[in-house]
Amino acid sequence: MVHRIIEWSLRNRFIVLVLAAALFAWGIYAVKKNPIDAIPDLSENQVIVFTEWMGRGPQLIEDQITYPLVTNLQGLPKIKYVRGSSMFGMSFIYVIFQDDADIYWARERVLERLSTVSRTLPAGVSPQLGPDGTGVGHILWYTLDAPQMDLGEQRALQDWYVKFALQNVEGVSEIASFGGFQKQYQITVDPNKLLYYRLSVPEVINAIRTNNNESGGRKFEISDIGYIIKTSGYLKSAEEIADIPVKTQNSIPIRVADVATVQMTGETRLGIFDQDGQGERVGGIVVMRYGENAAEVIDRVKAKMKEVAKGLPDQVRFDIVYDRGQLIKESVDSIKHTLIEEMIVVSVVVIIFLFHWRSALSIIIQIPITLAASFLLLNAFGISSNIMSLTGIALAIGVIVDNGIIMSENAYKHLAERYASWQEQQKNQ
Repeated sequence: MVHRIIEWSLRNRFIVLVLAAALFAWGIYAVKKNPIDAIPDLSENQVIVFTEWMGRGPQLIEDQITYPLVTNLQGLPKIKYVRGSSMFGMSFIYVIFQDDADIYWARERVLERLSTVSRTLPAGVSPQLGPDGTGVGHILWYTLDAPQMDLGEQRALQDWYVKFALQNVEGVSEIASFGGFQKQYQITVDPNKLLYYRLSVPEVINAIRTNNNESGGRKFEISDIGYIIKTSGYLKSAEEIADIPVKTQNSIPIRVADVATVQMTGETRLGIFDQDGQGERVGGIVVMRYGENAAEVIDRVKAKMKEVAKGLPDQVRFDIVYDRGQLIKESVDSIKHTLIEEMIVVSVVVIIFLFHWRSALSIIIQIPITLAASFLLLNAFGISSNIMSLTGIALAIGVIVDNGIIMSENAYKHLAERYASWQEQQKNQ
């Protein structure tokens, strides 16, 4: 079979050259379409289910949330195993699927099962899926350089302007904010006053929750004129919260201000983000969506940052802390230089040792064609251009050249033997 292929190739050299040129052109197209990243994504095909139930201990979280979710999520199609982790106020479920399962198909299967499991969980508990990213999806970190703004204003600017704008960029899964103070109304209940007024904490919570709502009315017609009646009850200030009546005793309303202190403050923090020892900063982490091209997503995010910067207050600008795009560029450039150097060195060595430019040319041509064609397989198996894959290609150049040298030497030896035999026949005649 091999002899027939070689014989056909020798008899149809023009067709072989055309097929080689077409393969090379297809390989060049594959090189441009192949995702570029510095770090290979070796993470498992997983879906994260996050559940929050603040104020409860790890054992209660394990019994009431983690265990029911783990037992009900088992048995999904193409699933490998389910891992559970419980901590104070939070539960994490890691659903690991087989490598051939599509990540968005897997997320749909998990959502379908959660819709039936949620009814068995405690009231007010709602499991949610984590972002559709991976462990190596953090492609860019940035902070806001705003010396004239306090940390609360910076965090509000990040959460309500910058985050929403950058999250619309194609290929971005999530913008995770960090640093600063998240503004909130904090109600500090005095237990002695609750005991005096014979009230409980759930009564205070229920009173605030029911008063922070908008109720609808109906259309009322009078004198051929229609009036739409509605009530607006959303709380807008700390004073409105303080004036909410909790209970009436002896025709006297007991307000929230009578049993608690209401103030505007920041959410309790477990840490701070300090940049270069110059003070606290507010910023965000850009998480890339699963299977996207990291280099292209970073370029799109930077372009969007230029648009967002036009709407920022004066003396506020972006400060990029971590940029994987620079690492990708330097890594790929290093591998490209190595490939070019290897191709040049191999070409020179082949020409010197064979000392026959046609034989050397046939070997040298194999290198770019094989490299371009290898990207067809990278795209077929979903492998990105990273340090490991490009290094493997660089190491394989020697094998590519060895094959051509052996074939050329073999052909040269057979031709030499035939030429010697022909000369011997000429002498005998």
